[in-house]
Amino acid sequence: MSHQIPEPSPSTAQVKAETSSLGELLGDVTRDMSTLMRQEVELAKAELKQTTSRAGKGGGMLAGAGVAGHFVLLFLSLALWWGIGEEWTGFGWSAVIVAIIWGIIGAVLASIGRKELKAIKGLPQTAETIQEIPPTLKPSH
Repeated sequence: MSHQIPEPSPSTAQVKAETSSLGELLGDVTRDMSTLMRQEVELAKAELKQTTSRAGKGGGMLAGAGVAGHFVLLFLSLALWWGIGEEWTGFGWSAVIVAIIWGIIGAVLASIGRKELKAIKGLPQTAETIQEIPPTLKPSH
């Protein structure tokens, strides 16, 4: 007694592959890729909008902190100027001393900043991942 196992009914994809021409199938693939790319662009736009909003709020808070820090430094500098002027040199020379201190601080920060900028290597991660793209996917000239 032999039992025949019934064959499963063909899927929609199988039926379409058997009845469509290669041109029609390539057209479908192209259309699907186009739809996928549009959806990815829309997702990127939505994510960028959300990220930009958060970055704007964070940037505003940092700007406020910078202004507050500036006032702290200003009033500490005035207190130092007043203290040196009262105790040792007079107010004219104490202003020069405080200005020299700030000049030294500015020069040190500028030097460190220049070193940091020279150490920038561009976009090493992006360059590395672009090199991993297979040659068939890269645009040809």
